[in-house]
Amino acid sequence: MKCPICKKPVSFGEPFMPFCSERCKMIDLANWAEEKYVISTPLSLHELADLDIPDEESNR
Repeated sequence: MKCPICKKPVSFGEPFMPFCSERCKMIDLANWAEEKYVISTPLSLHELADLDIPDEESNR
């Protein structure tokens, strides 16, 4: 696997996994603190209705 910050290879069991180092771990933490990452909210029923998703029965 690769470090999500610097893309260096990371072996299973390394102390900062999934990061390659404490530095990359802290960069990731700072990104969360600065709100560079966001977790999206689930779509509302209204938003889902606006999507043109075919019914499962029409796929059969």
